[in-house]
Amino acid sequence: MSEHDEPSSVDDGRIHDDDSAGRTSVGSANDTSNADLQAAGGHDDEAPAETGRHSAGTELATRFVDPGLPAHTYRRSDIDEKAAKRREREVATLFGLSTLGTLLFIVAYFAIKPQSSPGPDVLGDVSLSTKLLGLGMGLALFCVGAGAIHWAKTLMPDDEIAAVRKPMRSSDEDRAAAVAAMKEGAAGAGLGRRKLIRNSLLGAMAPMGLLAIIPLRDLGPLPGNSLNETAWSAGKRLMSDPAGRPIKASEVPIGGVIHVLPEGIEDLPNPLNEAAKATAIVIRLAPRDLRDQQPDRKGWDVSGIVCYSKVCTHVGCPVGLYEHETHHLLCPCHQSTFDVPRNCAVIFGPAARPLPQLKLTTDDEGYLVAAQDFDEPVGPSFWERG
Repeated sequence: MSEHDEPSSVDDGRIHDDDSAGRTSVGSANDTSNADLQAAGGHDDEAPAETGRHSAGTELATRFVDPGLPAHTYRRSDIDEKAAKRREREVATLFGLSTLGTLLFIVAYFAIKPQSSPGPDVLGDVSLSTKLLGLGMGLALFCVGAGAIHWAKTLMPDDEIAAVRKPMRSSDEDRAAAVAAMKEGAAGAGLGRRKLIRNSLLGAMAPMGLLAIIPLRDLGPLPGNSLNETAWSAGKRLMSDPAGRPIKASEVPIGGVIHVLPEGIEDLPNPLNEAAKATAIVIRLAPRDLRDQQPDRKGWDVSGIVCYSKVCTHVGCPVGLYEHETHHLLCPCHQSTFDVPRNCAVIFGPAARPLPQLKLTTDDEGYLVAAQDFDEPVGPSFWERG
């Protein structure tokens, strides 16, 4: 190699070539450089011929000289195999850190369970869980991205390429050349011979889908039959809410309204959830006001005392406003209105179904008790309801 063929300088790990041999031009049989266009008078064989005055493009081609591509700058890893190996290990390290971030996310998700912590510790565990989940996900995504960028900038080919713009539909030769260039680029990426990068990248990418899949578990367990049933059952006393006192039928005056929950609900595993489903309202109507009851609901009241779910069938808001004169129950959220004498049929608003009714009876001591659970699922409609 002559003196002029050797690299002229080394700067920050990159080697600069001052002569034109370092320039790279990749093209196909149909590629034409700017210099070629100038030599031909600024015309492209594929462009329509012009007559008369020269086009503006031709004038520009004669007034300005195409500077061409700058001298290619070689990277240290292009000429030094040891440097290339170091870059390969750096990329693999970033991919490995990405894998550790994914594992940290998974471990933190399953190891820290704020819902099982005692009351004072819940907020602390929520904070710790959030920080570790964010750290794990951030580390996984950042390192796999940084590794890919470092790989592209230090090991993948960085040749300068110039090609003259062509018609939208390339010729068959160009299309074949494009496929060959893609294959050449894939080979230049070195996945086949740089097994450390390939394997570490696969190790980082393979578990990354878990970052999106595992949090779906927080949507909760499958509801099973829990949406169809409440804490009410035959023989359970109606307890005033929030006093928690049993109610005798003789104590409820005509026009009286009492909010109730089933007896013993505080002893259930999830009392708040159960109370939200089982909450109900007791109203006593005059016997004459029950004449519009459905035939299959005869006997569901106790001396005019009826009980309905408080959970609105629109979107689940509490139905707690009772108009004594009209016997209407009103939902304050979206103004759904239910007619109590007609089994809480919807007479206004967006609700689509009447409020479910609880069949009542009394025990030996005269206290109001449920004869069964609600006759249908409470609250808004859901897919499995049918």
